[in-house]
Amino acid sequence: MKFIKKSEEPEIFQQWKSQANENWQPTWDVLRAKEKRQLHQSLLAEQGFICCYCQRQISIEDSHIEHLKPRTRYPDLALEYTNLLASCKGESEEPPPVPVHCGHHKKDWYDEDLLVSPLDENCEQLFTYTELGEIRPISDPQWQKSAETTIDQLGLDIDKLRAMRREAIEAILEGFEDLTESDKHQLIEGFKTTDNEGKYTEFCMVLVYILKQYL
Repeated sequence: MKFIKKSEEPEIFQQWKSQANENWQPTWDVLRAKEKRQLHQSLLAEQGFICCYCQRQISIEDSHIEHLKPRTRYPDLALEYTNLLASCKGESEEPPPVPVHCGHHKKDWYDEDLLVSPLDENCEQLFTYTELGEIRPISDPQWQKSAETTIDQLGLDIDKLRAMRREAIEAILEGFEDLTESDKHQLIEGFKTTDNEGKYTEFCMVLVYILKQYL
């Protein structure tokens, strides 16, 4: 998981909501395509174009707007920008079946005490990874239950994501030990920042965690 620092909501979204009057109230169901697309793009940009939960690279075509606190349970937060994220698009359940993960796996689940939120500054420290692509909860008893539950509720350790993380890890480890200490640190720091297009590397914090084990 990668910490997400929320920015200001897009002006077009703010202006649309400001049109509320005694005869019309903005709701999620009447959010128009123009405002919704701009909102979606804004969420992607502030996340560096990676999924808010699994860190896969995403675009507007293969992601959806996720309500951290589900709008079915928290209708008053349906249009609250601080409650909105961009998550992986749901996979088709038609044959061949593909496991669903992240926002669509989470569905309407939310537990303030058990969900590790990507909006929490310490979220990156609550998970560990193996070179096989596995994600594990931190062993700290204060946080282990929350991290463990989050992994389960978001489907973060399914075979599909393990395989994708493993492939990314294997690719970056090739030749890593041949680098100078300075270059190793520079590479790791590079994964913590976005590129010239404002994008993070896919599974960036996974790679940071693994590479640090080789320092």
